[in-house]
Amino acid sequence: MIYTNSMPQIEISPSILSADFANIESELNSISNADWAHIDVMDYHFVPNLTFGGPVVERYIKVNPIKSDVHLMIENPDRWAIDYAQMGADSVTFHNLAVSAPVRLARVLRKIGCKAAIALRPAEPVEPLFDILDEFDMVLIMTVEPGFGGQKFLEHQMPKVRRLRNFITKNNLNTNIQVDGGITSKNVHLAAESGANVFVAGSAVFLASDPAKEISAIRQNASDAYQD
Repeated sequence: MIYTNSMPQIEISPSILSADFANIESELNSISNADWAHIDVMDYHFVPNLTFGGPVVERYIKVNPIKSDVHLMIENPDRWAIDYAQMGADSVTFHNLAVSAPVRLARVLRKIGCKAAIALRPAEPVEPLFDILDEFDMVLIMTVEPGFGGQKFLEHQMPKVRRLRNFITKNNLNTNIQVDGGITSKNVHLAAESGANVFVAGSAVFLASDPAKEISAIRQNASDAYQD
């Protein structure tokens, strides 16, 4: 195990991309034992899918019994991310490839009172973020190509997670590492062992017969991996 400081707090963030949108309030209540509800905003330009716009997300935030983790897979997040923070999002993630001024945007989000996170697609290296890492509350390592739920977990992203965790530990930073894509209770140990501590799971949670039980299993298996 690579941790030399205290073990990072495990957090579970189910993606509502796999939820029943017609019964979203009930679906959100079914994951109330999670830490966050992960809300994917896609614009059909940055990724080949279209999901929610601002008014819909604002409504989801209002009926969400837990914290709202808004993941922007859109062009020009410099312009739009601030709107989602002002709607009441607790955390806003934007993609490194889409943003023109990541530090400036992160500082504005934090000034509003919203956590700021930056995301990397599978082909992007993590090392270019090291010099500005203290500007972000979280780095999201995509473990699928962004755009669609239900994809297979990309285990080859784990060395990237490991390098990031080692840098965070060495420099005594508090930055969280989130992984998103194909996470289940059966493979979460791979991400936890590598150093991730925030886990996005969509279909594994919302398609389970008991979403709350699946959340608990993901949390327990991640915790067990930290103890090994």
